[in-house]
Amino acid sequence: MGLSPAATSYITGLALTNATGYATSAQITGKAFAADMADPTPTNLTTAVENMITAYNDAAGRPSPDYIEYATGNIGGKTLSPGLYKWTNSVTIPSSITISGTASDVWIFQIAGDLNISTGINITLAGGAQAKNIFWQVAGQATFGTTSHFEGIVLSMTGITLQTGATMKGRALAQTTVILDGSSVTQPQ
Repeated sequence: MGLSPAATSYITGLALTNATGYATSAQITGKAFAADMADPTPTNLTTAVENMITAYNDAAGRPSPDYIEYATGNIGGKTLSPGLYKWTNSVTIPSSITISGTASDVWIFQIAGDLNISTGINITLAGGAQAKNIFWQVAGQATFGTTSHFEGIVLSMTGITLQTGATMKGRALAQTTVILDGSSVTQPQ
């Protein structure tokens, strides 16, 4: 978990044990990093933030979408094939979806508004699709409902909220805030 340019005090709801350049917690598998920790952590975090913004801009700037305004933004119940999807408004997932393709296929979802996943909804991968190849570029807020399960990398300009018990196999990268409420994020392989 990394936080920049804010200080360790902005990581709340966790009991942190400080070490040199990072902190640990019984609630985190791995380490927590913040901008006020020992060198080289501040420099590494600045680089990470710059890389996230570059990835966001790359995903947002991809031309020639394969799908425009697919299902008018309500993709619940759909099976999504590889490609570039573009919406000029928000996207909702009110019922479970499947992302289907091979291990080398890529999905990029350009969302100009919010991304909302309802309570208890699951994103399932099929045919060898991998979470590390699924990119959700969200200009607005990404909200994952209670006990929902999500797959992919979220690049949000506004913020990401995983409500109570929500799970994610991927990464939650935001230019503002990431809020986890009894949620878990597992890094994709």
